Parts: sequence; C-alpha cells; structure tokens
Amino acid sequence: MTTAETVIEVRDLAKSYGPIRALAGVSFDVRRGEVLGFLGPNGAGKTTTMKILTCFIAPTEGRASVAGLDIFEHPLEVRRVIGYLPENAPLYSDMRVTEYLDFIGEIRGLGKAARKAAADRVIDQCGLGEVLSQEIRTLSKGFRQRAGLAQAMIHDPAILILDEPTSGLDPNQIAEIRTLIKRIGQERTVILSTHNLAEVQMTANRVVIIHQGRLVADGSLDDLERQRGGAIYDVAFTAPPGGFGAIEGVLRAIDGVSEVAAASAQDAAELRVTVRGSGERDVRAEIFRAAVANGWTLLGLARKHVDLESIFKRLTTADGPEGGLAAKEEVAR
Repeated sequence: MTTAETVIEVRDLAKSYGPIRALAGVSFDVRRGEVLGFLGPNGAGKTTTMKILTCFIAPTEGRASVAGLDIFEHPLEVRRVIGYLPENAPLYSDMRVTEYLDFIGEIRGLGKAARKAAADRVIDQCGLGEVLSQEIRTLSKGFRQRAGLAQAMIHDPAILILDEPTSGLDPNQIAEIRTLIKRIGQERTVILSTHNLAEVQMTANRVVIIHQGRLVADGSLDDLERQRGGAIYDVAFTAPPGGFGAIEGVLRAIDGVSEVAAASAQDAAELRVTVRGSGERDVRAEIFRAAVANGWTLLGLARKHVDLESIFKRLTTADGPEGGLAAKEEVAR
C-alpha cells in the first residue's frame, strides 16, 4: 500500500429528508495519509456526509466505500476500521476518565490486557494524564474533547473522522486540539469537518468544499490558489522617481504577472505594491531581478499564504461574483 492509495471513495452520494435535498451527488476520494479539510457553510451537507461514511445513516442514492469496504454490504466492518468523533462527543459524564476508556475499549471488543495497553496509548497521545481520576463532568471542554478523541482512537483505527472537534473551545484549547490533530495526522488518514478555516489551513493538506449539497472545490491549498488566479505577492520598495507609475509597467511585463496594484505605504519614502500571479510560476526571482536592473531598493518581498477565507466565501456566497454552484465548473476536479 502506498500513500497514494484511495482509502475512502465517495461516488454520487445523495440524501433526501422528505422534500429536503441534503446531498445532491457528491463525489470525492481520500487517500492514505491525507488530512482532508471538509468545509461548507451551515446546512451544506457536511454532517450528513460524515454520518453516511460512518454508517449512522444510509444515503438515498450513490455509493461509498471505506478501506475497500462497501458501506451497504459491510457496515459493521466499516465501523471497526474508523474512529469517529461527532460534534457532541459520546461521553458518560458520571464515569472517571479511566473507567470511560476501559468501557469504550470493552465495547470495541478488546480484551482486558489489550484495553489497558490501548488506554495507556491514547492517554499519552491525547494528553489526558493529569485528569485520569476525574469524573468527566468535572473536565473542561478542552479535556472533554480530548477524551472524545481518545475514544475514537482507542481501537487504533487507520481512519479518523472528526466533526467540529474544536466547537465551543476557547483559543488556547483550540490551539491544543489543533496541535493534537496535526500529530495524529502524521500517523492516520483524517477527515476534519469544521467551520474553522484557520484550523484547516494549519492542519489539512487537501480541502473539499461543499455548498447546498454539491461539491464546489476539491484540491490542495496550492490547487485552490491557482484556481483562484495565481499567487499574491507583497512587495515594498524605497519610493523611486516616478513613484508607482515607474514600477507598474516593469512588473506587469514580467511573464506570469497578471495584475499590479499600489498598496498603502508605511511612510512617504516607502512604496508598497501588490502583485498577482497568473499561473503556477513563482515570480519572486523575476521581481528581485527587475528591482536590481532598475536600481530600486527592495525593502520586502513575500508570497502571501492562500486566503482560504476569501476562497470559501467566493464559492459559497450566492450573491458573490463567482458564488455558489456557478463556481463548480471552474474549481472542481
């Protein structure tokens, strides 16, 4: 098996609740070793998709397989090979953490010795050591989420499906869970469904976006950047004679540059410029050479990170210039 192997396959998945169409033909794959950010606004169909993949509900149409197991034909086997953390973690508040993990291990069919070894492993992985003797009702929301992650991992699944794992957490708790997800993602395939775009940007290596039950984007962050029209660069110069006009024409002439715009300056002697690329080429070297050739003092040159928030808004806002389903043809693979 290789890191390119498909471990989750979704084809034409649809789900209706009476007249309500929650999913309308969603297809995507997840490969071994990926952390997939699964995004969409409220009501887009994210949780419905997660529940179908974990065999909690059946689709109206389409098919899906997990680790080569069809969700219709082998639902029990599918549940054995995945770990699932729903938005509301399945915790028993009157149990102590150690009792809870032992109970979940027993439900998962682990013998006594295997349960002890598994509990020790997830306690270490999820950082639960300091709260083992506490009743779950007394834990902070952050530690309750850690306990929920531990139950999802206790049977050592190769695939984890996490639905809003940082919902309701404070910024410090979010950072802790985000670090934990990144560490988990080094060893497992993870689907991370969330509204937190920064979380996806910092943990995922691929993004799927759905809107109104349909897939509108699928690719790495770099793929989405290229699909939106190329990279963006922040450039700062000591203001030359002729100001922005002297710089604009030279930078526009660079192969791979589609747009040059003046940005706000720190002071009168500094000129800031925003440059947008037109494709996959990194044009920083060309910008540097243009500055040297024209005798401009280059104060700063940086390629901006993908603005996932603006991409998400453009694809899922019906009244945006490229919003909603109209954007599917451009960005979906």
